[in-house]
Amino acid sequence: MQTVKMVVTGPFSSGKTQFIQTVSEIDVVATERKISSESERIKETTTVAMDFGRITVDDDLVLYLFGTPGQKRFDFMWEILSEGMLGFVVMVDSSRPETFREARRILETFRAYAPTPYVVTANKQDLEDAWDPEDMRIALRLAPEVKLLPCTATNKESVKNALLELLYSILERMESD
Repeated sequence: MQTVKMVVTGPFSSGKTQFIQTVSEIDVVATERKISSESERIKETTTVAMDFGRITVDDDLVLYLFGTPGQKRFDFMWEILSEGMLGFVVMVDSSRPETFREARRILETFRAYAPTPYVVTANKQDLEDAWDPEDMRIALRLAPEVKLLPCTATNKESVKNALLELLYSILERMESD
């Protein structure tokens, strides 16, 4: 049985926990805590260590999904969670352009940890004020070959599509090594 470790990262409130919960076949192991600061009241809780989910693709392949905390004060967990990853997803909330710079910084950080395949998701595409993915590509300064995928973390097909794109890139890399 082949296992593939994928990391799901991105800024605070970009949809990482929801993304994993949408597709995981097990109850997601989540380390959520109530938020005490009023300035971060976009949502009620935040991930403080990690989220963990699992998907069995077929008899020979299982994906392990590790979600990172999005708040900067917990970024010491990023390097720990990136160990052994074969690829990563950067979640970006397409309705909050004020988080794009942080998303870019996170992308660069994870690229520095390991030269593994990755995809960027333009999450929350179902919202009225969501940016068009191509406009996001420009704002995030992504090269044309970087996969930027429209996504809605609450939609199973959308999440599966993002994970399959990443998995294909990982398998391609494995075959060429």
